[in-house]
Amino acid sequence: MLRRNIAIILFIVAFFATHQATVNASRPPATLSHVQNPLMDMSIEELMDIEVTTVSKHSQRLTEVASAVYVITQEDIRRSGATSIPEALRMAPGVHVARIGTDKWAISIRGFSGRLANKLQILMDGRSVYTPMFSGVLWQQQDTLLEDIERIEVVRGPSATTWGVNAVNGVINIITKKAADTQGTLLTAGGGSFENGFLGARYGGKINDHTPFRIYTKGFKRNNTTTLNGDHAQDTWRQVRAGFRLDHTRGIDAFTLQGDVFHNKIGDRVDIPVASFPFTRTGIADGRDTGGNVRVRWDRTISDQSSIMLQVYYDRNRFKLDPVVNFDAESFDVDFQHRFPLLKRNDVTWGLNYRLYHNTLYDAELIRFIPREKTDHLVSGFLRNELMLIPDQVRVSAGVRLGYNSFSGFEVQPNARLLWTITQNSSAWMSVARAVRIPSRSENIRLNLQVLPGIPGFPPSPAPIMAQLQGRGQFGPEKLIAYEMGFRHQFTPQASFDVTGFYNDYSNLRDLNPGQITPGTSLPPHIILPVLASNNASAHSYGIEISADWRLMDRWRLQASYSYLNIHTRANTLSKQFDATTGGADRANPHHQLSVRSNYDISDRLQMNLWLRYVSGISFYNIPNYVTMDAQLNWRPEKNIEFFLTGQNLFQEHHQEYVSDFIPTTPNRIPRGIYVGARWQF
Repeated sequence: MLRRNIAIILFIVAFFATHQATVNASRPPATLSHVQNPLMDMSIEELMDIEVTTVSKHSQRLTEVASAVYVITQEDIRRSGATSIPEALRMAPGVHVARIGTDKWAISIRGFSGRLANKLQILMDGRSVYTPMFSGVLWQQQDTLLEDIERIEVVRGPSATTWGVNAVNGVINIITKKAADTQGTLLTAGGGSFENGFLGARYGGKINDHTPFRIYTKGFKRNNTTTLNGDHAQDTWRQVRAGFRLDHTRGIDAFTLQGDVFHNKIGDRVDIPVASFPFTRTGIADGRDTGGNVRVRWDRTISDQSSIMLQVYYDRNRFKLDPVVNFDAESFDVDFQHRFPLLKRNDVTWGLNYRLYHNTLYDAELIRFIPREKTDHLVSGFLRNELMLIPDQVRVSAGVRLGYNSFSGFEVQPNARLLWTITQNSSAWMSVARAVRIPSRSENIRLNLQVLPGIPGFPPSPAPIMAQLQGRGQFGPEKLIAYEMGFRHQFTPQASFDVTGFYNDYSNLRDLNPGQITPGTSLPPHIILPVLASNNASAHSYGIEISADWRLMDRWRLQASYSYLNIHTRANTLSKQFDATTGGADRANPHHQLSVRSNYDISDRLQMNLWLRYVSGISFYNIPNYVTMDAQLNWRPEKNIEFFLTGQNLFQEHHQEYVSDFIPTTPNRIPRGIYVGARWQF
């Protein structure tokens, strides 16, 4: 009853905000809220000129990029009410974010979604957090104090020339603020129904005028989701995290030292296949996930077109979730880049990268790896040239990355892009690129998928049949050739429009094929049906992504996005049945996604933010489409104090968004949530 009453209050305030928009149209801007939100003072024209770095590894204005790029700003994150990076990513067009459980998400760009989506590169300040063990990202590890995020750059489409293997369908780069921009003290705290409680603190100071720093810590507890029959999913999530950043400038040189440590306590409810009736056993998994990283970066800015960058980072993780998986992993990376002008119209960038992965995987009841310990190396170099073909009108860029990796050997990943500035307010672009997803250790595991009752005559025994994924170490790289076209137009200084169309041609995708049946070696008696991975599948996909930004008045901004995706796969029947991330991708990704956000300043001190989302159904898991809304009310009694009341998933008591692939987590529903909080900065 309390949740319903709070939801009703939120909707009443939303109605009031919409009504007041007309009344307040002639009033002067809200000075107090603008002190805290400089982005609200910017026109759409100025917002489109925000600089991005992920596309080419150097700063470019958004309007000068020949790629499908979307920027999620700090103001967007604050007003969305998102409490995690995955939830904030829902704002970007073409990105599918589906929550599987309290600490688990399926996140992808342009399809092939899954708990460990293997065609998406994720970066934290340029540090890759993609794990080659599972070909994906462990999202519960990727976090920071959300107030310290400057922006999230979402690049849809291949970026392999810039970022190397596995940047197939896109790149997401979470960029944190410089230490100089986080001076003083910040305290934030709150709690509610699903977000049981959270607390964060940050302090920024200076060693001297050239060396600012910050330190932070945060912790939270998030409640269980529920299974489809209403039971607790036993997936409560507790996290403690701390980190620091130190920046130092000396003339044309800039140095950064940054690091984080974290500890997660996680749980899960898993349906483990067994060879006796009823052929599954529900187990409660209890886990610990600890780790840390440190990053050092040196930048020398010689001129607007000439610079040198060297970055080194180290990352270590200890993950144990009984009875699912148990491993130690560490990585080391060195990245060098040099940019310089050539013959007036050419902007040349080249670089070298070395990455080492070492991991030890211990046997667990559900997943076993072969071999137990492994060290892998990736070495690559790239060259890219940007040519101003017609000054201020036509810009062409072309590049290639050559690399060697321990998984699949030598790989070549080229791209070519063209940007045509039609008028001062309109531009069009097109590109063609090749990208590669290299194999991972997950293609060389033993994993029980499903048990079927025995059928007399096939096999010639009534014993149950255990379908078991068996890696053979013969799986090769998956390949993509992508074609894209885009158009941007600014109607007025207060309204803009962006549309992108794409066609992706995939080859050598993972396919699952039945092997030769063998008797099981344990009791009760059963038969093993090996499921073997090959590169015999292929697919093509096409779609369109649209985003629009409209500032109706100084106090009111609307942002909308729509994505359409269609995937056609050609794969073995077994792959279509078991592998949602590849063979079954045509039925495991939503065709339509719609997002509409309304940010309105009711008064100088009061803000109302609404976020409506629609996601079409996913037939692979029999998940229907859903519509939901988040709402947030922000009140600032003083310029440095903010209180907020947030409602999440308000339209339903709970709804299902996705199912864990391969790792048999019990299907869960995501609940409605209400939380309150405060933020104090001084």
